[in-house]
Amino acid sequence: MTEHPIEVWHRLVQERNPRGLDVLLDADAVFVSPVMHTPQRGKKAAAMYLATAFQVFFNPTFRYVREIVGNTDAMLEFETEIDGVLVNGVDIIKWNEAGRIVEFKVMLRPLKAINLIHQRMTAMLQTSQWARPREGRLIG
Repeated sequence: MTEHPIEVWHRLVQERNPRGLDVLLDADAVFVSPVMHTPQRGKKAAAMYLATAFQVFFNPTFRYVREIVGNTDAMLEFETEIDGVLVNGVDIIKWNEAGRIVEFKVMLRPLKAINLIHQRMTAMLQTSQWARPREGRLIG
């Protein structure tokens, strides 16, 4: 992969294009969610949760407000408004030498936002075209 993984991520977010996750995620990618009991392991699981997050988070109010980028990881702070609730959070992203994401962790605040995201993600995952991974279950 010649393009920097964070540049690819920003492009996918801007285009609202979860199909690009297949190239960006490593086969052993891990997704860590604020509404899951356990990390979701493997490209398929990580892609499923991130694709759902594309639908829940990425509306016209979504924007990254700060980023800290290192050699193999980054922290991207974001804000968005959903149903009148201001959601503030960070995406903590780690990639390998091939430029593929190996870990994607999302942290959210305030509690009202976490509860709203939990409801939205649960509803979308229950009607998702993908089967939910066995090792994780939504908190609640």
